[in-house]
Amino acid sequence: MNKTFRLKDNRDFGRVFKEGRSFANRFMVIYHAPNRLDHYRVGFSVSKKVGNAVVRNRVKRLLREAFRLELADPALSVDFVIIARPAAADLGFDEIRKNLVHLLVKTGYLKKGT
Repeated sequence: MNKTFRLKDNRDFGRVFKEGRSFANRFMVIYHAPNRLDHYRVGFSVSKKVGNAVVRNRVKRLLREAFRLELADPALSVDFVIIARPAAADLGFDEIRKNLVHLLVKTGYLKKGT
């Protein structure tokens, strides 16, 4: 994922939490809020409750790749924050992708059946 699509600044995370809407399932929570850019940005948060550093980095890599594959339209003016819950540590790529698609459909940024 290109660095221009990453959400890194703590103020941006806070703005998404404050102004955005959230949807959740058993494995992750997704927050989304509009931005004033001509592209989307995404940030990932995986706490120590998920596991050690190896597990957390694996979950982040899988989330990043699933998000890259599913959200093909870079022209969305939205910031996303995806938070992994501890149960996500036991999932494989296909399950993470399926749960991410479920949440993106709930947000309305991904059409059902795509």
